[in-house]
Amino acid sequence: MAIVLSEPGVDGLGEAVGVLREWQYEGAPMHLHPGDLGWFWRSGAEATAAAVRTWSRDGRILAVGLLDGPGLLRLTIAPAAHRDEELAQRLVADVSDPERGVLPEGKANIEAPMGALLQGLLSENGWNTDEPWTPLRRDLTEPVKDPGVRIEVAGPERAHLRAAVQRASFDGSRFTDEHWHAMAAGLPYADARCLLAYDDQGNAVAAVTVWSAGPGRPGLLEPMGVHREHRGQGYGKAITVAAAAALQELGSSSALVCTPSSNAGAVATYKAAGFRQRPEVRDLYRPA
Repeated sequence: MAIVLSEPGVDGLGEAVGVLREWQYEGAPMHLHPGDLGWFWRSGAEATAAAVRTWSRDGRILAVGLLDGPGLLRLTIAPAAHRDEELAQRLVADVSDPERGVLPEGKANIEAPMGALLQGLLSENGWNTDEPWTPLRRDLTEPVKDPGVRIEVAGPERAHLRAAVQRASFDGSRFTDEHWHAMAAGLPYADARCLLAYDDQGNAVAAVTVWSAGPGRPGLLEPMGVHREHRGQGYGKAITVAAAAALQELGSSSALVCTPSSNAGAVATYKAAGFRQRPEVRDLYRPA
C-alpha cells in the first residue's frame, strides 16, 4: 500500500495523540511526545491541527510531525518503522518539496529519532547536523523526596499566576491566561499538570508543566522555568523534583526533559534534581 501524507484536522488529533502515547517506552530515543502537542495546544485546537502532519500506510500511522515554528519539523516514527526504507524515502521527498505542504523553501530544521534510517538519508541529501541538545531522565520507580518548598497545582483559578511566571521565566514569552485555558482544553492535558513553586513570602517563583503518556510510560517536563528575579536560590531544582513527583502520581515510569547543551545551568539544575544525562542528540538543518 502507498504511504499517504495527511493533515489530520481537529477531528483527527485524537488519533495522532494516541499513537504518540503508544510510541513512548523505556529506552526509546528522545522523540516527539504527546506533551509536545499538548504544549503547542496553547495556540488552540485549530492551530495545532494545522501544524500536524501524519504519514500512514494502509490506514496505520507510521510517522507524526509537528511544525513547531517556521521551518522546524519535529518528527517521530513508529518504533517498528525506524528502518522502513519506503517510509524514509517518502519522508525525504515530502520535506524536500515545498509544494507538499510540510516545510517551506530555504533554511529548515528537522528533529528526528537518532538511529532512524531517515537521519542518514537526510545527510545524503545535503542536510547538516545542528547544535547539540542534552536529554535527561529520572527513574520513577523509587519514592521522590519532598522538594522543600510550597508547591501547588495550577488550575483555572491560578492560570494568571502560571502565565505570569512563564512570561517572567522566558524572554519574549507571550503566554497568557487565554493560552493556558486553550492548552488545558486540549486532549493531552487530561494527563497533565501545571505546578507552581512559592517562596517564603508567598510569591510564585517557578513553574512547570508535566505530561503523562499513560501508566508505565515515560512522562515529559515541558516547559520548566524560574522567575528571572528569583534565580540562584534552588527553585529550579525544587520545581523539577516536584515535577518528578507529579509524574510519579500520574503513573509515569520515568520523567524526561531535553535542553540545549549550551544551557549549562539548565543541565546542572536537572542533574541536581536527580535526572541523569543521556547521550546528546542533534537536529538536522538544510542551509538557506
